[in-house]
Amino acid sequence: MHLLYILLQLAGAIMLLLWAVRMVRTGVERAHGALLREALRSATKGRVRAASAGTVLAIMLQSATAVAVLAAGFAATGVMSVSGGLAVMLGADVGSALVVQALSFDLSWLVPLLLFVGATMFLKVEARIVKQTGRTLLGIAFILISLRMVGEATAPMRHSALLPMAIDYLRGDPVTAFGAAALFTWLIHSSVASVLLFMSMAAQGVLPAEVALPMILGVNLGAGLVAAGLTRGQAIDARRIPLGNLMFRATAAVVILVGLQLVDLPMTWFGETAARQVVNMHLAFNLALLVTCLPFTAAMEKLVQLILPDAPAGEEAFDLMSRRKSALDRTVIKMPSVALASATREVLRMAETVEIMLRPVMELFESGDKAHVAQLRRLDEEVNRAHTDIKLYIAEVNRGTMSQDEARRGIELTDLAINLEHAGDIIAKNLLVLAEEKSDKRLSFSREGWSELTALHDRVLANMQIAMNVLVSSDLEAARQLVIEKEHMRKLERDSHERHLKRLQSGTVQSIETSDIHLEAVRALKEFNSLLVSVAYPILTQSGDLLESRLAKTA
Repeated sequence: MHLLYILLQLAGAIMLLLWAVRMVRTGVERAHGALLREALRSATKGRVRAASAGTVLAIMLQSATAVAVLAAGFAATGVMSVSGGLAVMLGADVGSALVVQALSFDLSWLVPLLLFVGATMFLKVEARIVKQTGRTLLGIAFILISLRMVGEATAPMRHSALLPMAIDYLRGDPVTAFGAAALFTWLIHSSVASVLLFMSMAAQGVLPAEVALPMILGVNLGAGLVAAGLTRGQAIDARRIPLGNLMFRATAAVVILVGLQLVDLPMTWFGETAARQVVNMHLAFNLALLVTCLPFTAAMEKLVQLILPDAPAGEEAFDLMSRRKSALDRTVIKMPSVALASATREVLRMAETVEIMLRPVMELFESGDKAHVAQLRRLDEEVNRAHTDIKLYIAEVNRGTMSQDEARRGIELTDLAINLEHAGDIIAKNLLVLAEEKSDKRLSFSREGWSELTALHDRVLANMQIAMNVLVSSDLEAARQLVIEKEHMRKLERDSHERHLKRLQSGTVQSIETSDIHLEAVRALKEFNSLLVSVAYPILTQSGDLLESRLAKTA
């Protein structure tokens, strides 16, 4: 078989594997995002409990990196300590290795069933959890298909004349094998995909276990680099957890790599076949890392605080809007199509800022951090300025010659800017005020009430992503989904209201004390969601998918 075709087939298989792993993760996040965040939020007491939560979350998300990003977000808002986040990460790495274990078995007989059930759930059912569970099943099926493609692509390599030379070189130079695997994992941003790829190559006899061992160590270093890289632009507290995890992994990987030069490690300890040895080595490394490093998370917290000290008092670290220039280009005012594209970018930038304001709201209900509240209010001032700038910019564009479609698009963008400004006010003048009131009065929500609020908040965050996608792509299916979500949100609000009244009737003290705050927060989240849905109306109106009225027609 021609070498170019083999490489093309292998590249396609790797990209399918990456996409499938991401598909599983997004399906689980969209179906059970609230449950996952609540589980992580509650895993702040005790190292073992935190590590266990990290393991479970990584198995569900099929990614320790996704858990790292979640933990970093909680650390940034003061909900999770660095040592607690490190315990979560150590457990998450074990969970990621267990995912590899499960996918390493021959499950090809499951592929037709997963494709049929997954596609049916995703295409035929509108219920969000069912639909996203179908996405998850399809992702698992695609992972299994991609692994089979990797095996088919690498099989001819066994007869290559160059392969024995390359393997002999890597056998004599484990440092190169270690570095290459770390770089590869960093490039594809997935340790699960890297280990599965090396396992498939080992199963075909292309990659001996003794060469794979330093590569597995490199994969684990690369995974730590990925998480550290993804959080490099966040707050200092958020960056400490991935940095500490990276230092744990790098130290362990380098020590073992050096030890392998001094002691021959019997590969038979890890299994009978080369493929089994690869996945077992990966699991053994992460289990050993968990057992060895879990007692030292507090010490690592102190070390990373020295490396990344707190920002000086008064530093505006959170004011992200001030770091970016406006997208409104006044040099293209006389070119309406280009000017409207510029305005669209500014509206998207405005929406991203509103999302930054919304994301930490539930953590602020817990912490009541007044400094963080003040930072969010400064962002609201930037949202207000952007709203004014967009209105005046589009008004100036309208003074020129515009087509009917361009004039309509200008009106739509102005309306979106108005709605986003209102959404920012809901956060700054409603939700943040409620968070401060709860903190000042030292109140606590009931467990059921808190669960309802976090579920609503997570739902609105997910809908915010859909809304921004609709703004950028004008995708009809996403617009329909956004409007459907409005109905779901209305039902969630009604159900929450009824359950809250039942708690009041039963005399639940926490519900009685926080009744006004709970009901106002639910109402604010629903109103915020309704403003998001407005981005879908122009698209659905044009396509004929939107009814003029919800009233039944008269006879």
